[in-house]
Order: sequence, then C-alpha cells, then structure tokens
Amino acid sequence: MSSHHVSSPILGKFLGARAARNLCFGVIMGCALALTPAQMRAQSLDFTPVIAVNDTVITQYEVDQRATFLGILNAPGDLQARAREVLVEERLQMAAAQAAGITITQDQLMIGIDEFAARANLDGQGLIDALENEGVTYETLRDFINAGLLWREILRSRFGARAQVSEAEIDRALALGSSGGGAQIRLAELILPIEGNDIDTLRAELLAIAEDVDGNLTAFADAARARSAAPTAVDGGALDWRPLSSLPQGLSAMLITLDVGDVTEPVPLGPGIGIFQMLGFEEAGYQFPTPSSYDYATILLSGPDAAARAAEIAAQNDRCDDLYGTLEGQFERISAPRAEVPADIAAELAKLDPNESSTALRRNNGADLLMVWLCNRTVELEDGAREEIRQALFSQRLETYASGYLEELRADAIIRDLD
Repeated sequence: MSSHHVSSPILGKFLGARAARNLCFGVIMGCALALTPAQMRAQSLDFTPVIAVNDTVITQYEVDQRATFLGILNAPGDLQARAREVLVEERLQMAAAQAAGITITQDQLMIGIDEFAARANLDGQGLIDALENEGVTYETLRDFINAGLLWREILRSRFGARAQVSEAEIDRALALGSSGGGAQIRLAELILPIEGNDIDTLRAELLAIAEDVDGNLTAFADAARARSAAPTAVDGGALDWRPLSSLPQGLSAMLITLDVGDVTEPVPLGPGIGIFQMLGFEEAGYQFPTPSSYDYATILLSGPDAAARAAEIAAQNDRCDDLYGTLEGQFERISAPRAEVPADIAAELAKLDPNESSTALRRNNGADLLMVWLCNRTVELEDGAREEIRQALFSQRLETYASGYLEELRADAIIRDLD
C-alpha cells in the first residue's frame, strides 16, 4: 500500500532489499543528484574545529565525512548530530585504549576492514573503492574500524571474565524461546470479532480502514480506539516489542516487507480478523532458535468477575501442573506444534516464561476471558547452536558493561562545543 525508494548498489549490498529501499541516497546526502563524489568532497573540506574532547578536537570535515558514512549505513535521524555524538564517543574510547596501552596493528586493521566489507560481499579494497565513489574517504573508514577494534579489546580486557555465560544461563535463554535476540518488531493492531458477523463484510470494512489509515500512525491509533475489540484498543492498538519469530509464520512473512506506517491486508486470527500497522523493526545479530512446539493450558472464564478470578487462579498456582489439583476438569491442556497453535494464543505464549499466564485474550465477542498458561516450549537445536547462544549472550552482556563504562568516560571528560 506504500511506495518505496530505490537506493544505490552499495546500499543494497550492505542493508538488504528491505532496508535499502527506504533510503534515497541523494536525499540523505542533502545535495543534487548531479554532484559527483569529488564535488561532494570539495564541498566538505572545512577543517574548522567544532568539538573539543579533553585535549583533542573534532573538525567539521570529520563530522561531514561521518555523516555521509552514516547515511550509507542507513542510520536514522539527524545525521550531523549523530556524527558528532559518535565521534565524541570514539575519542573517549581511543583515549581509554591509550591509557590502557592497547593498540591495533596494521594487520588487525585490514582484517577488520575485510570483515566489515564481507557484509556487502566485497573485499577490503572493493569496499574502500565503493565508499570513495560515494564520497567517503579511506581515512574515515579506517578511523571507524580502528575505534571499533580498540573498544572491543578494551571491553574484553576489562569485562571479559564477568561477561562469561554459564550453562544454566543458556538453558534459561532456551526456555525463553526467541525472546533473547533476533529481529524485534512492534505493531499496532485493529481486531474485529468474527462471531455473529459476515466474514466478507468484515474483510471489506477492514480493507477500507486500511486504505484510509495507511502511512498515518495517528489515524490508525484513532481507528483502533474506535473500532478494535482487542484489549489494546485503549492504547490505540499499540503492542509491545516482540520477537519476529514469535509471530505466526504467514504473518511474519507479510510484516517483514513493510515500512513503518504501512498497514497489512486483513489477517484471519482464529475468532477474529484484523489489520496491523508497522510501528518499528529492529535487527539483531543473532536469531535465537524458534520454538517448535508449545505445551500450554487455557481456562475460559465468564462473568463480570472473570478478571478477578483469573488473578486468583494465578496467585494460587505456581506451575501448570498445579492446575490439576485446583481446577480439575475446568481447563484444557494442549501440546501442539507451533504452526497449529491459534495465532492469537501463539502471540501471547511468545511473551511468557514457563508457568506464567496471560489474561489478554477474549472470546465470544469479548464477553469471556481466555486465560492462557505457558507450561513449556520445545526448541530443537542444530549442531553448534548452544555455542552460538553463548556468544550471543556474552555479546549482549558485554554491551551492557560497555554502555555503563562509556557513560563513566563521558562523565570524567571535558567536552565542549566550539561552534
């Protein structure tokens, strides 16, 4: 339902079709498409100091170069402001490396460039040439890679021992399914109940709504508040971030083609039918294994006190198996492959830890509450998967330490704007 841009070939290699199509390179560069890379470089030869970080300075030329580079990497927001922020961080990181006596050799630098280039299916020299054609100098790439390598070595030396991952923590990550990593997605939903309604009429109604609100976050939220039967209606249909892999396979395949603001075609969802709007999409470095099956229980509660009874049930039972003693014959225990679990139930199960419950679902046009209890999820691992999970958790933990340490460095530094 939306139009898309076409980006330069190097962007397609770095970002993939989904991300690359969102970026019009001429717009990001802020200049006419007729300008050559040489002309763009000539425009940015301004070596005026603009930021002081302790006893070093950052020039406008460095900011311009980094902003261009960030544009190629599809960085969001104000590229000049982001470039200034990143360059300050790199100055702090390099100062910390110097204080710790950590250096990077030329061989390590070239390996780092080759590894970065491999993301675009290029070798190091191919990447250097491609960036030059887009107006980014070798020195800009070199400084970017060098700072990243230095920071990685600092973090490993300071926090490597504390960031180690135990076997129990890997088991915990597997119990959580895919919630620890992989692509994350945030949606808004507008759901209409099927029961008592003509499905073709509902589909036509949703198509009309989708056409009206496509590309407009506010309009979708208003429509969800007015029409949606889902509990999220009060929040304009907005859902929390969740792993893409937790969604039904047909729905996830549809969603990854969308840009922010795009709205889906009507999607059948068991007792309902709905449309979804893309609010956000984030890639992550590792996709945790997707659950192959779920073991869960459902409890259908009726009447005005259904929510209170659900809270009481949750308080009285610590585990799924406890339900046999407190609610014998009043619940349904189900073990099924992920593909056979109803879409709305699967979405709730993806949010839960084992032996946790959800009260977000309704049945019978909202009159009844469906309590969903996750008993367990089964994850089938390929060879080497546990080690991949260990490395992913190690990296996530190291990133947490990195964020705190960088804030310490910033607090101890003297940073001044000079422009």
